[in-house]
Amino acid sequence: MVMAAPPSLKGRDCLALSDYTPGEVESLLALALEGKEKLKKGEAWHPLSGKTLAMIFDKPSTRTRVSFEAGMAQLGGHPLALNRQELQLGRGESTADTAQILSGFVDAILIRTHWHSDVKELASYASIPVINGLTDLHHPCQALADLLTLKETKGKLAGLKLAYVGDGNNVLHSLLEAGALTGMHVAAAFPPGYEPDESIVQQAELIAQKTGGMVTWTHDPAEAVAGADAVYTDVWASMGQEEEKEKRMKDFVGYQVDPIMMAKAKSDALFLHCLPAYRGLEVAAEVIDGPQSAVFRQAENRLHAQKALLVMLLGD
Repeated sequence: MVMAAPPSLKGRDCLALSDYTPGEVESLLALALEGKEKLKKGEAWHPLSGKTLAMIFDKPSTRTRVSFEAGMAQLGGHPLALNRQELQLGRGESTADTAQILSGFVDAILIRTHWHSDVKELASYASIPVINGLTDLHHPCQALADLLTLKETKGKLAGLKLAYVGDGNNVLHSLLEAGALTGMHVAAAFPPGYEPDESIVQQAELIAQKTGGMVTWTHDPAEAVAGADAVYTDVWASMGQEEEKEKRMKDFVGYQVDPIMMAKAKSDALFLHCLPAYRGLEVAAEVIDGPQSAVFRQAENRLHAQKALLVMLLGD
């Protein structure tokens, strides 16, 4: 039997993982594993029949759009994909008005946009759950899929060392929170000038003090990767940073995850990447296409983690 949605998440938003408790994250991952098993067995699971999810995309998307759209349909609900140009938002209607209008039409809103402040504003006026599909500060749905992948492959989360090598961006921010909530040691390495947001690091450190986790950082990738159970990287220039690409390629010299760097981690360490990936830049082809790579399982787990999230936010 699939577990019921804990009442603590019913009707709530998902803007950042620090919004949730360790127990809520644990329940979400357990539900994701159950849902994945049901899908594998071909068992019907339609807890969101009659529910509608509005999906607003201000940025291009493959994994976020397809996984939410497919996931909502698999749960018996209806996904409605939109972009700003198709809404009155694109003609100047306020975020507050849009939030209140959509609240009368649909059951939840997913938004993938540029600024985290826009998502917070949308959520403050909406009377239905708002899910952050990616902003400049957070990527919580990706981090949930990352946790699910580690849980599946390693059998546990508490006590694992997850090394992150690359830009101190939204992906790292959510990984810091995810690792802290689940008692992991997240060791991050980034070049000088590419540090993560200090307030998010401090919040992750406070959470880790309560869970037995740890947050550390360095400018030396080898130090971060040493003895790691998983090594994670992301693109050096994210969407909207294309004009910085040449400078970033110079600044990130030495931060490529290649076989030499992977050899510093545990022999059974996983390689993780949120994708899309650029072989020959942040990761060597031998690594991402090699036996330690779990990137496609990780991408698939976006579907299962997000289905669990939808059920917990919208389920009866």
